[in-house]
Amino acid sequence: MFLWVGLLQLASSLSAQRSPLPTEAGLMEITERGRMLSEYDAAAWHSTDAVKALKPEEVKGGRYVARKVDAKWAVAYGRLNEMRDKFLITYEATATDTPEQFTVRKYEPPQEDTAVYLSAARAIETALAAFSGEKRPYNAAVLPAKSGQLYVYIYPARTEADVYLIGGDVRYLVSPDGSTLQETRRLHKSIIEYKDFTKSKKAKEGWTAERGYHNHILDDVPEDTDVFFAMTRKPLVCERIITWEYTYMVCPDGTIKYEGESAELFGKKKKK
Repeated sequence: MFLWVGLLQLASSLSAQRSPLPTEAGLMEITERGRMLSEYDAAAWHSTDAVKALKPEEVKGGRYVARKVDAKWAVAYGRLNEMRDKFLITYEATATDTPEQFTVRKYEPPQEDTAVYLSAARAIETALAAFSGEKRPYNAAVLPAKSGQLYVYIYPARTEADVYLIGGDVRYLVSPDGSTLQETRRLHKSIIEYKDFTKSKKAKEGWTAERGYHNHILDDVPEDTDVFFAMTRKPLVCERIITWEYTYMVCPDGTIKYEGESAELFGKKKKK
């Protein structure tokens, strides 16, 4: 039996503040956000394929924004106008009964949105203006938060089919209209690449992947993108999250299980 592991090598940060052990309800909130992020990412991926099949023209400043409506995802492709008070939609892709399939509608002239898509597009622009990352592609996703606010996730985009990424990501809390940054949460530091073990030489020799793991030093709770990673990385195996104080197991269905204190499980030193 092969134990597939990956250690997230992050720069030490003793300034990280300890969070109290989360409740079951708190872990479920992380699970739900991670699941929604996974759905958002999949909707963006499959809808982009559907739109590209129509061979659209490149639009300067263009982006996509997704939202879930009646259990189905809709993704709008367009751009903000110069006044940033309208989102001009050129294509809108809607999921069919099969989540991987999207029907696409083209708008000529572009349809003007002044509601959900506009706020989400502005929120992405606001987050990107604050984000500082590596010289590489990143994805942006917008999810609803409490009190009408918006969460914007900026995370590294995969550029190879068999390579999965964790780290280098940030979650921003933005005002309901998308114009004001209200909170910044750095989720992980360094970007770590995990290759699909099923395509490795060891897998061909009959070895199997049992689980993965990485260290998390910025907080003592799993992050939304930890759930996203466990749900999308191949092969689908559980991911152990080891923080300074606590250890968790995140499963491919997004559920999070608390395993115990890291010091007792691994002799890990507690942060000061």
